[in-house]
Amino acid sequence: MPIVRVEIAKGVASPKQKRSVIRRMTDVLVEELGRNPEYIFVIIDEVDTDNWGRKGVSLTDLWQQPESPE
Repeated sequence: MPIVRVEIAKGVASPKQKRSVIRRMTDVLVEELGRNPEYIFVIIDEVDTDNWGRKGVSLTDLWQQPESPE
């Protein structure tokens, strides 16, 4: 029984996009592992951007900053 967990920042994916991720992740496991889709579970966890950091800054704060070239 494969379980796939996907973590994304809250609010970045629409319901349609999340359905597509679930469908495509399932398809990969069916194709690559030969598993029955009945027993494949995909869980999408949406993490509040205050609880997700990058470069030492929360995503909430980071996304409010003007973009700078890296």
